[in-house]
Amino acid sequence: MPEACPSPAATLRVLSGLGEVERAQWDALANPKGLAENPFLSWDFLQALEEAGCAAPRTGWAPRHLVLDGEDGIVGAMPCYLKSHSQGEYVFDYGWADAFERAGGRYYPKLQVSVPFTPVTGRRLLVAPGPEEDKRRMLLAAGLAELTRQTDASSAHLTFLPASEAEALGELGFLVRTDQQFHFVDEGFGNFEGFLSALASRKRKAVRKERREALSAGVDVEWVTGAAITEAHWDAFFEFYMDTGSRKWGRPYLNRRFFSLIGERMAEKILLIMARRNGRYIAGALNLIGSDTLYGRYWGCVEDHPYLHFEICYHQAIEYALAHGLGRVEAGAQGEHKLARGYRPVTTYSAHLIAEPSFRSAVADYLERERQHVELENRVLAEHVPFRKEGG
Repeated sequence: MPEACPSPAATLRVLSGLGEVERAQWDALANPKGLAENPFLSWDFLQALEEAGCAAPRTGWAPRHLVLDGEDGIVGAMPCYLKSHSQGEYVFDYGWADAFERAGGRYYPKLQVSVPFTPVTGRRLLVAPGPEEDKRRMLLAAGLAELTRQTDASSAHLTFLPASEAEALGELGFLVRTDQQFHFVDEGFGNFEGFLSALASRKRKAVRKERREALSAGVDVEWVTGAAITEAHWDAFFEFYMDTGSRKWGRPYLNRRFFSLIGERMAEKILLIMARRNGRYIAGALNLIGSDTLYGRYWGCVEDHPYLHFEICYHQAIEYALAHGLGRVEAGAQGEHKLARGYRPVTTYSAHLIAEPSFRSAVADYLERERQHVELENRVLAEHVPFRKEGG
């Protein structure tokens, strides 16, 4: 692992909350000019998680953000949390924790470098482009290794990071892990009808049927964003979110205050796709809007209608993205059912620092076999995309 080297021009510091750094300084690193904007990395989003008490010590997400101070402010940053469990991560290491503790080790606490509760790929070593960026990434990685030692953590995990960052960390001794998601990519379709025309005939008919049946009970759909979003919208959506979260996780990760905070601070980056029947909202999905990507996040409903989930989360998301010049839709974790609806398999990456040598060796062996499996599965699934052979 790289060692942290003292430098007169840059020093590492650990924050116990994002409020300890200025919004503009963090955002200049999280979403610098010239790179695609990722709203999940913004100060507004991460600070809302902390301020609402969702990412907080009492929930097992104690902020330990790393920042690299330069002569004129911070020149590097890393969203990092000290964790006492593995919930809300979507890169599952429960088996690792169980094996380590059965062998007599202590897996928790661990360090998690991620956006809490959010399986969305984005930069984790936040530095501005320029001649010093590689050196600053190295310093952040070294700082994470040192923080792992100082906190007596068993491990540090950087999840949903770009392939380039995973490769760079792999060269520094981190273990690289791969997984799978399904993303929609605009290939010059123009609009939703153009997208449909690129599908094989049978798949095109199936999508049209799904859309008809989803709305057949008198359901209508609206896109709500920016200043049009009201607390009434959040009340309705939170009811949907709680229903789904209670069934999937037992205890939903986000509270009502969080949604109000992001609604106040970043409404122009939010798209609510809401379904209404008989004047009442019955289902909805929360999306965040990046500069080139629509990120689908949470979905829920209080009435069950055939195909409504597919309509709200997948078809409407594609339609919105194409209408607004967004080239990609990321619709969350897992889900081979997305394949038939125009979403392609993509590889996701994480990097892991394991402190104990024998445990590290066992994990490395497992990850080698897992990477081969993910690569093979993605190749096989890519052969079954729903596009016409001559066009897709």
